[in-house]
Amino acid sequence: MRHYLNWKTYLAAIALFIVSASLFYTSRLAGELADEENKKVQDIANALKVLSNPNSTELQTELANNTMVQNETIPLIIADKNDRIKDKINIDSSTALGRKGFAEEQLAKYKALHKPIVVDFGTGKDYVYYGESYLLTQLRYFPYVQLAIIVIFLIVVLIALNVAHRSLQNQVWVGLSKETAHQLGTPLSSIEAWLELLREDKANHEAVTEMQKDLDRLKLVADRFGKVGSAPQLEEENLVNRLRSIVEYMQKRSPKKVVISLHLKEGDVPVNISGPLFDWVMENLIRNALDAMGGEGKIDVTVTNTPQQVWVDVQDTGKGIPSHQIKRIFTPGFTTKKRGWGLGLSLARRIVEKYHHGSIYVKDSEVGKGTTFRIVLRR
Repeated sequence: MRHYLNWKTYLAAIALFIVSASLFYTSRLAGELADEENKKVQDIANALKVLSNPNSTELQTELANNTMVQNETIPLIIADKNDRIKDKINIDSSTALGRKGFAEEQLAKYKALHKPIVVDFGTGKDYVYYGESYLLTQLRYFPYVQLAIIVIFLIVVLIALNVAHRSLQNQVWVGLSKETAHQLGTPLSSIEAWLELLREDKANHEAVTEMQKDLDRLKLVADRFGKVGSAPQLEEENLVNRLRSIVEYMQKRSPKKVVISLHLKEGDVPVNISGPLFDWVMENLIRNALDAMGGEGKIDVTVTNTPQQVWVDVQDTGKGIPSHQIKRIFTPGFTTKKRGWGLGLSLARRIVEKYHHGSIYVKDSEVGKGTTFRIVLRR
């Protein structure tokens, strides 16, 4: 349950409680107001009976008239047993509502809403049908309006918090990357100077050559960190050549029982990319795959070329990702490893989505069988 309970859940629960309490209280008020209106209609029915009785006293008649005049809100229709309308009160008060057949429509509506009040005039029985006042109608709809306002408010708050959170993440990423590039600069320069001294002895030729490759790789890493936070220049490159170089580099530095293969149908797939940053993404995915396999298995890098997009799939035979973790793996700080800051995949997504205007996601994953990541690059 802890995976699903967070501050957003609590915020939604509080909003739900507020709406529920409002619905309960408003429903109670609406019920009390409905009872009051029912009593008023009863009084009006009695007043009609008094006014129709020629033996009513002057005081009774005056009180009955006052009762009728005071009703300015409750719509009433007086009809006989055959539903012929004899009189109507607080209906057709405007031209728009006075259209033909409107009173009959309201009569049918009131019949479904309340039981009629029977008035016996002595010469026959009439029926008083009534609706709800405008205030009561508004009171019944108020909780739903309140719910809509709260939902809109929550959406705005969540969007604002999400934007602020992303902005903070961007600042952390940029600051961390720039500082890392700066810190790497001094030791790299020193190592390069030591390599120059080692080159003077020809016996060190093979070792120096390999060390130079790793030094160049470290320079490339420093250059990548320096590029984070600033818009890189995208250039058209043959993606196949890039991937071959990455696969070859990672294969040499992988355990002997791990095989990294590149599968493609075309030898030339031109795309606009930032080479150093795209290499970073691929190396990160392959390195994660190596960690997931524990020193033995297979990694397949497959390129699919379509008229609109290029897909790069990285499939491993590792331990897989549990379904409840798939949505979180790109979240900064989330990691299943004992070591690491959990920034690799989040940076990879930033590079692919923000800088290359593509997408990266888990295509499929099964615990115990492996995972496939897909990178989508647009033409």
